[in-house]
Amino acid sequence: MIELYTCPPEGATVVCADELGPVIPRTFPPAPGWSPDGHRTKSEVDYGRGPEKTWVYGALRVRDGHELTMTASSRNSAFYQQFLQKVEAANPVGDIYVVTDNLSSHNSLSTRTWLEDHPRIRHVFIPVGACWLNLQEGWWRIFRKAALAGQSFAGPPEIEQATRLATSQLNARARPWIWGRPAPPTRLVRRRYVYVV
Repeated sequence: MIELYTCPPEGATVVCADELGPVIPRTFPPAPGWSPDGHRTKSEVDYGRGPEKTWVYGALRVRDGHELTMTASSRNSAFYQQFLQKVEAANPVGDIYVVTDNLSSHNSLSTRTWLEDHPRIRHVFIPVGACWLNLQEGWWRIFRKAALAGQSFAGPPEIEQATRLATSQLNARARPWIWGRPAPPTRLVRRRYVYVV
């Protein structure tokens, strides 16, 4: 699988796919202020969590670092197939190797039947317990900081808007994702002084 990152097949596109979530809408009350006598007001913690869950599907194109995201209300085979259609439309030429985990929706009968009609898409499953082999996991870390950290969402439309905005901002400065650790920088040799006592 690492060969797909280091030397992909000629004319093929390598895409790392994964789901993030669930992202749940949460609302917090405004911070309490100060009372007229100079003491901090005490109030009970008021915290609400909506019933709607939102999953974020993501596909990282390794060769140029561009990301394709989609939000969905569930993580199932139907939404995964919709996501694969978007991946296929975004990469119109050549075979598409999708590096992903062994989630049941990725390997269900419905998805396998759908893939028979889309021969350009080829799944490459990572081993169980080796999520670090999927470069999408690294992109999720950057995405969480850009779109979700410190945010309070009222509902799924706000989560979708934050996802679209963060994805477009990150794609504007995208670079190729390279497998492996970069070579250490060369150190300059310091001058050696000899002190005579």
